[in-house]
Amino acid sequence: MPMASLPPLASLRVFDAVARHLSFTRAASDLGMTQSAVSYQIKTLEGFVGEPLFRRQARGIELTARGASLAPVVRTAFASLSTAFTSARDAAAGLLVISTFMTFATNWLALRIGAFQLAHCDLAVRLDVSNEIVDLIAGQADVGIRSGMGQWDGLRSHFLFPSRFAAYCSPTFLERYGPFRAPADLLKVPLIAPDDPWWTMWFEAGKAGSISIAERRGFLTDRQPVIGSATIAGHGVGLLTPAYFVDDVKAGRLVQLFDVVPDEGRGFYLVYPEIYASRKKVRDFRDWLLAEAGPVAAESS
Repeated sequence: MPMASLPPLASLRVFDAVARHLSFTRAASDLGMTQSAVSYQIKTLEGFVGEPLFRRQARGIELTARGASLAPVVRTAFASLSTAFTSARDAAAGLLVISTFMTFATNWLALRIGAFQLAHCDLAVRLDVSNEIVDLIAGQADVGIRSGMGQWDGLRSHFLFPSRFAAYCSPTFLERYGPFRAPADLLKVPLIAPDDPWWTMWFEAGKAGSISIAERRGFLTDRQPVIGSATIAGHGVGLLTPAYFVDDVKAGRLVQLFDVVPDEGRGFYLVYPEIYASRKKVRDFRDWLLAEAGPVAAESS
């Protein structure tokens, strides 16, 4: 294709940023450019196309019909370029980058990832642990772990296990405060993270009525690893995700109280861009992870 049939790459890059942000100011900040430079590049591209790509309004801008048709094409083109160069770079380094949030990494993946590493000695593995969602399509990681309903634009997803929560305590706590005959009995004992909205949902599911315990005093935290450690230590009853604590239940460190396990239909999923599906390292990790998650899904259901 003759180069003259393509607009300047700089203009396309600016167009992609403005189309995503629908703001010249935010696009300029994102690209490290001045707003006038952004405006110039958009005018250059509009001159190349022969018609406006954005409609200026009192409260901002919006894409014209032509701009709206070009935006996803440009976005996909940049994603493909990013994927191609990231793939070339990572293939040379033999690196698999896994994006995951803190709780999943600490309570589940870190306990098992060594087995994958041993089975793939030629592959380096890096865990990118953050509660911020990274842009997988832009090549910020090869695969990711996400919690939700299983549908994310541009990503292929594989169900791992359900995102549920149940009440647990330690054997010593149960001996001291139990027995508990109904979920409402837990309102009389120390609860870990009583400000967690999951508690209200759990008590309602346990037919304890509509209650509010958000103002109740107690040990406050929003981190599952901390709640799990405090529960195992006998400091109170904690709401925990069953899949994270299967081993602790088997070892007798935790006891599940009642068969009350609210289910909103959410789950934990392995995700990656559709265009990554052919990568060997992604396929290898997918196959290993699904095999590891299968028994956990069955035990936590």
